[in-house]
Amino acid sequence: MSKRAKFYTGNGDDGYTGLIGKQRVPKYDLHPEAYGQVDELQAVLGLCRATLPDPHIQETLLAIERDLYHIMAELATTDPELRARFQIDTERVKWLEDLTDELSAELPRLTHFLVPGDTREGALLNLARTVTRRAERAVARLIHSEERCDSLALAYLNRLSSFLFVLTFIEQRRAGVEHPSVAHM
Repeated sequence: MSKRAKFYTGNGDDGYTGLIGKQRVPKYDLHPEAYGQVDELQAVLGLCRATLPDPHIQETLLAIERDLYHIMAELATTDPELRARFQIDTERVKWLEDLTDELSAELPRLTHFLVPGDTREGALLNLARTVTRRAERAVARLIHSEERCDSLALAYLNRLSSFLFVLTFIEQRRAGVEHPSVAHM
């Protein structure tokens, strides 16, 4: 008889969770809070990838989801040596900047705030952008609490929110929304 994998351990029933490197912390610790927010972001990006019809955008979102695994691993350890193995590098941040610049070249200058919901795809991308911002705040709390200056996770998430904003606008235009809903201030 073959052994079946169990998808539960019971190890977290006491309110603690394990970090990479065998350290255990409360589930409300800044580490699981930060990587949990990034995990939620990754799930929302998966929903976007499953919804958007453009194969190039799907591939780009998949690459971003894979980068987020590195960020989650970095956030899931307190060991500097282990953390260094998972960190995002400047090339990945630059890659997001280049993608954003490339996409934004075809956009007009914005003079108003966009109101989400003109298309399903745009609304999902905007949701991903706001989840990115929330993850960024959680990661900032963790990084600042540990006075770490070796992480590019914040820069990556910051660029990702800009990329998703531009992609939202692009997707709406591709869907034929030439005059998006705006908020007048």
